[in-house]
Amino acid sequence: MSRSKSVVNKGPFGNVKQRDQRNLIRFKCVLTNTILDVLRQRPGWVEVKDEGEWDFYWCDISWLRENFGYTYMDEHVRICHFRNHYELTRKNFMVKNLKRFRKQLEREQGKLEAAKCDFFPKTFELPVEYHLFVEQFKRNPGITWIMKPVARSQGKGIFLFRKLKDIMEWRKDGTRADDSKDEATVESYVVQRYIENPYLIGGRKFDLRVYVLVTSYIPLKAWLYRDGFARFSNTRFSLTSIDDHFIHLTNVAVQKTAPDYDPEKGCKWLMQQLRQYLTAKHGTETVETLFRDMDNIFIKSLQSVQSVIINDKHCFELYGYDILIDKNLKPWLLEVNASPSLIASSQEDYELKCRLLQDTVNIVDMEGRLSGKEKQVGGFDLMWNDGPIYSEDVNFEGGINLIANTHLGNNTLDFILRHLLVFDFLFVEDIAYSFGLQT
Repeated sequence: MSRSKSVVNKGPFGNVKQRDQRNLIRFKCVLTNTILDVLRQRPGWVEVKDEGEWDFYWCDISWLRENFGYTYMDEHVRICHFRNHYELTRKNFMVKNLKRFRKQLEREQGKLEAAKCDFFPKTFELPVEYHLFVEQFKRNPGITWIMKPVARSQGKGIFLFRKLKDIMEWRKDGTRADDSKDEATVESYVVQRYIENPYLIGGRKFDLRVYVLVTSYIPLKAWLYRDGFARFSNTRFSLTSIDDHFIHLTNVAVQKTAPDYDPEKGCKWLMQQLRQYLTAKHGTETVETLFRDMDNIFIKSLQSVQSVIINDKHCFELYGYDILIDKNLKPWLLEVNASPSLIASSQEDYELKCRLLQDTVNIVDMEGRLSGKEKQVGGFDLMWNDGPIYSEDVNFEGGINLIANTHLGNNTLDFILRHLLVFDFLFVEDIAYSFGLQT
């Protein structure tokens, strides 16, 4: 899109002082939630509607699919999705790429490196891999499996099962003979081994929503946001009732429909609260290992699609990662969302998402303010730039340690505790209790 030469801008309180339109950022936004608030409040940005020319477009994936190939973009223009983002965000493609990448690592770097990709449950795509799944199913009788439609979100279409008769609809091999073209096509699903031993807090299951911003795939440049949250189920965990979505699905869209859901309390903890709780229960070293393992998930998953994503200088992507922790403190990748919900469920959630989006737009840097050498912008830490990013840490002997430049769930309190030579474990327990994090 080219910039117009008009120099008059009508603001919300009438005409503002004239300035060269080339200094204004014209934005378009398809959503009407927190992102629209953030863009409207940004100094020097003006909203464009309908067919007006734009410099920055927060579009949805349907617009991308229908229009990207037919839209001319000037050098400076930015949109919020990569063209084939689905290679990572569609459940079946994500698993396909992770499996392929794992084989590549084993072939090129050995089994030890390939094992770093063992962070997603055993998964098959149905109906095309139905027979492979049946073989696996028969080798592990009695365990629980979970079915997920590959292209739906917010918990829609998900169910758990333990018997093959529950998925008879997916027995077809995915191909259609000429005489069966009129048959209804079976929706593609992934079937995954259900993680039966999730880490519980107060007897309830939870998963994590973590935000990762990618501004380039070639070279790979990725930022990790410090804030995020844990999403809790509203009902105590049990495997005796696999049909109860309020037990097994932590999606807010599901939980807020529970009969006893309290909108004032919600069903979320901030990432800082969760990290403090886990540190109080398990110690700093164990929790730092857990969060390093999550860093590995983010990097390896992005690397798995680096060769297939169509890199474009006009594109960036804010991913919403869903991570589950089991009782052994092993993190599992559940899925990656190309359009993580930006609707706020509380004032605290609204403030978190506004900060997230403000920092996202700062990194996209339409105004050209950044030097390109930054390791931190707002709540984002640069974790990969064609290689790992490190920050320096002074040890107690006065030497320098290189540590990963990621701080998910960290705040000032965590920093102090990490750098104390000795601290009282009971003191940390008291801190967790004061935040209402007791089990």
